[in-house]
Amino acid sequence: MPGGRLTQQERQQIALGLVDSLSYAEIARRLDRPTSTITREVMRNGGPLAYRADLAHRATERRAHRRTPASARPAESALPQHGRDAEAVAEYEETFTTVLMGSGLSKMAARVLTCLFTTDAGSLTASELARRLQVSPASISKAITFLEGQSLVRRERDERRRDRYVVDNELFYQATIAGARANDQLVAIARQGVALLGPHTPAAARLENIARFLDFISESIIRAAEQAREVLHIRPGTAATQPIPGQGQTPVPVVPPTAPGQNGQAASRS
Repeated sequence: MPGGRLTQQERQQIALGLVDSLSYAEIARRLDRPTSTITREVMRNGGPLAYRADLAHRATERRAHRRTPASARPAESALPQHGRDAEAVAEYEETFTTVLMGSGLSKMAARVLTCLFTTDAGSLTASELARRLQVSPASISKAITFLEGQSLVRRERDERRRDRYVVDNELFYQATIAGARANDQLVAIARQGVALLGPHTPAAARLENIARFLDFISESIIRAAEQAREVLHIRPGTAATQPIPGQGQTPVPVVPPTAPGQNGQAASRS
C-alpha cells in the first residue's frame, strides 16, 4: 500500500465516496490505502456528514507546519516494547482516538483514554500522561475531570501518595450501567407529558412511545451487561466459564452510552 500523506485528489475521492454512502473500507480499497487511514482522515475533519476535501487538505497542511520535528520529541514513545512495532502502535492509537472522538469525546479526553487503554499497567499519573502525550498538566487535569465524571476512569493513590488514573475492567461495566440508567430522567419527563397532554392525544402517544422505547433499550443493555460482565475479567489464554451472550441478544456497546457528548455533563448513577 502506498505510504505518505493523502493527496488532495485522494481527499476528493474520499468526499465523493462519502456522498455515495460508501463504507470506509470500500473507499480505502479504491484508494489502495489502509481503512484506518480513511477513518482517521474523515473523523478528524468533520465526520462523514461534514467532510470537505479542500478544508481537510488545508487543515492537514496547517497541522504539518505546527508539528514538532521528530528529532525534538522525547524518545520514550518511539522505543518498541514487548517486540511491538512502535510505528504501528502509534497509528493504532491515533485511529482509536479518532473513533472515540466520533462517539462524542473531546480530542484530549479521547487521547487520555486511549493512552490508558493501551498501557499494559492500565494506570498512569498525571505527569506520565502529560509526558507521553506531550501536553500541559492543565490539559490532562481537564480531560481527567471529564472522564471521571463519566465513570470512564477512576483515581487512586499509589505507595508514593501520587494520584494514579486507572481504567479497569469493572469501570467499563459500571459506565455501561450508568449510561443505560441515564435515560431514566428522560423517561420520567416523557411520561409526565403524557399525563399533562392527555392519554388519548397524538402528542401524548408520541411521548409514551419514546418512554417505552428508552425503557426497553435501557433494560436490554443492563441485562446484556450483567450477562457479559464475566467477559471483562477473562485473562489471556483462558476461557469464560459461561457462554458469552451472542445472537438474539442485545450486545453491550463498545463505547458506553454515558453520553460523552451531552453538554459535558456526567451521567453516572450506580
